[in-house]
Amino acid sequence: MILSMTGYGKAEANLENKKVTIEIKSLNSKQIDMNFRMPSSLREKELISRQKISSHLKRGKIDVSIFVEFTGVQKTVSLNKELIKSYYQELKEISSEMETKESLMGIVMRMPEVLKQEKESIDEKEWLNIDKLLDQAITNLNQFREDEGQVLQKDFEARIHTIKTLLVEIEEVEKLRIDKIKSRLKEKIDALQVEVDPNRLEQEIIFYIEKLDINEEVVRLANHLDYFIENLKTDSSQGKKLGFICQEIGREVNTMGSKSNDAKMQQIVVQMKDELEKIKEQILNVL
Repeated sequence: MILSMTGYGKAEANLENKKVTIEIKSLNSKQIDMNFRMPSSLREKELISRQKISSHLKRGKIDVSIFVEFTGVQKTVSLNKELIKSYYQELKEISSEMETKESLMGIVMRMPEVLKQEKESIDEKEWLNIDKLLDQAITNLNQFREDEGQVLQKDFEARIHTIKTLLVEIEEVEKLRIDKIKSRLKEKIDALQVEVDPNRLEQEIIFYIEKLDINEEVVRLANHLDYFIENLKTDSSQGKKLGFICQEIGREVNTMGSKSNDAKMQQIVVQMKDELEKIKEQILNVL
């Protein structure tokens, strides 16, 4: 079974006083290309998260977003009580010598460093829950890839079947093509109204016909088509390998086209190329 590189996975859960949502999106790419968006409190876990995602998703342009929404009371700022007391005492001593109507506390709260910004952090227990969510998002994305892969596989099988049907048509045309070519050559020679050695003429025609023979290409093409279907059903990632097989299929089809020297066969070759190009477009999206 093949897998698509296109996928989407999402997982979310409520953890104590916060809601955590993880989204993973993937598109086709020759290598793995990962982009992370996450809160600063989770940044220390980015490396191990990257390693986990890389081992499961293999290839693709991957966007990972982790959102943390606080649902309870969040206290990230605290008062520097000792500093406030110190400021207040000094201002109180000065105010006894000066006349001021402004509240001393109002002045103190505007002084530097009276508010302390607490550093956001995450404990190990909370991270284990988030890590499980990440596993769930990866599983959901892989399921999406598998479903998409089944659609691609059916499309490939249908197109390969069409090429096989066209190959049978070529074999039927091939039976009459050689006789047509011989007849055309003899007609042109007769039109020249010159004397030729019949034996030598027959030898030259045979030599010319051998150059146009496509039996080897037909056999190789049939083998490549069977091998393509065989690789569709393996469990491992086959995107690159299927791409190489498509190149070989294209090579045989092009050779048959160049050797055909027959309008009907050329039409069939064009239809084969059309089906093959559609396969090549979709192969880029196979893992």
